[in-house]
Amino acid sequence: MKTPRQPKVLAVGVAAALAAAALAASPAYAANDVLRPEVDLWTNPASTTIAAAAALEGDARADALLLGSFPSATWINGGTPNEAKRDVKRVVSAAHAAGEVPVLVAYNIPFRDCAQYSAGGATTVAEYTAWIDGYAKGIGNKDAVVILEPDGLGIIPWYTTINGQLEWCQPAEADAATAADERFAMLNHAVDAFAALPNTAVYLDGTHSAWLGVGDVADRLIKAGVERADGFFLNVSNYETTERQQKYGTWISECIQLDLNSWWQREWCGSQYYPANPSDFSTWELTDAAYDQAYADTGLQRDPDSQAHFVIDTSRNGVGPWTPTAVHPDPQVWCNPPDRGLGLRPTTDTGDPLIDAHLWVKVPGESDGQCLRGTAGPEDPERGMVDPAAGQWFVEMADELIANAVPPVSP
Repeated sequence: MKTPRQPKVLAVGVAAALAAAALAASPAYAANDVLRPEVDLWTNPASTTIAAAAALEGDARADALLLGSFPSATWINGGTPNEAKRDVKRVVSAAHAAGEVPVLVAYNIPFRDCAQYSAGGATTVAEYTAWIDGYAKGIGNKDAVVILEPDGLGIIPWYTTINGQLEWCQPAEADAATAADERFAMLNHAVDAFAALPNTAVYLDGTHSAWLGVGDVADRLIKAGVERADGFFLNVSNYETTERQQKYGTWISECIQLDLNSWWQREWCGSQYYPANPSDFSTWELTDAAYDQAYADTGLQRDPDSQAHFVIDTSRNGVGPWTPTAVHPDPQVWCNPPDRGLGLRPTTDTGDPLIDAHLWVKVPGESDGQCLRGTAGPEDPERGMVDPAAGQWFVEMADELIANAVPPVSP
C-alpha cells in the first residue's frame, strides 16, 4: 500500500510559499452541503443576458429574455481585490435574498486562455492571490458555488504533461522555469481560500471528454488541490454530450481515488482514449470494465461520499459537438459552431451521486469569439459574418440554441 502522494512542493519564491501553505491543510474533500438536490439555483434578474435583451427588439429580444429566465453563472473576470469583493458581494447578497444559490466563475488567472480569445487576467502571482482573497471576502458566510478558472488546468503555460510532453502554450512573457509551478500554487491558494468558507463549494477545471486523457487531468487536479475542493467541472464553454461527461467525470473521480488510496498510479488509469475508442461510444464500456478490474486488484471500494464530485456545463450541448461539412484550414469546432442546441436545464437533482449539478456556466447566447477558422478573416467563413467578440451577445447563435434545444424549451 503506497502512501498517498501530495501535490509537489514548489521551489520558486512566492510559489513555494503558497504551495507549502496548501500542503499544511488537511487533505479531505469538502462536504457537499451547498449543491443539494432540493437547492434552487439563482436566476440573476440583472444578468448579462437580461442586459443584452434591453438593446434588442422583436424575436431577438424575446430569445434573450427567454434565456435569461434560466439560472446561469455570473462571471467575475478581473478588477482590483476590492472591486472583486464588491461585485461578488452584490451577487451572493441578491441570491441570498431570493433564497437561491448563485454560481460564480472566477476567471482572472495570469495568462488566462494563453492570451487567446479570452486573454487577460492578473499579471503576477501576488496580484492574483490578493484578488482571490478579495473574491472570497465577498462571499463570506453566504451560499455560493465557485467555478475556479475555466481552462486553468487544460491550458497551463510552459507545462510538461504526465507523459513528458511540453505543451503548446509557451508565452514569451512567462518564465518557462516557473510558470507552470506558479499556476498550481495559485490554484492551491484559491482552493484553500474558498474551502475555508462555511457555505461555498469550489470546483477545479477537469476539461472535457474530447480533450485531456483521464490520467493527465487527474494528475493536474491532484497538483491543484482537488482533495481540498468539492471536485471539478467539465465541458465549460463546450459542446460535448452529457452522457460522455458522465462517464469521463466518473473515471476521473475513480482515478484520483485509486491513485491516492492504493498502490495504483494515475498513469495507469483507463480513459476515453484507451481501452475505449473515443469516436465509438459503445466501446466506453471497456474503460468501465478496466476500472472494475482496478478496484478488484487494489481491494478498494467505490465511495461517492469520499470521492471527488463534479458538475457539468450543459448550456450548449443538447445536440453535441459540431462536425464541419465544409473544409476550413482550422475548423475551430469549439468556436461558435452553427446549429447547436441548449442542453439539460440547470439543476442540482442529477440522479447521480457523483454529479452535483448540471449548470449553465457558459452563458448561452454569448459569443465564443471572432472565429476565423484558419483564414485571414475578418468574417467567420462558416457563418459569412464577423462574429461578436468573446462574451458579447450573438443574436444568431441564441436563436439556434433555442431552436435546437434538447430537451425542447418553450417560450
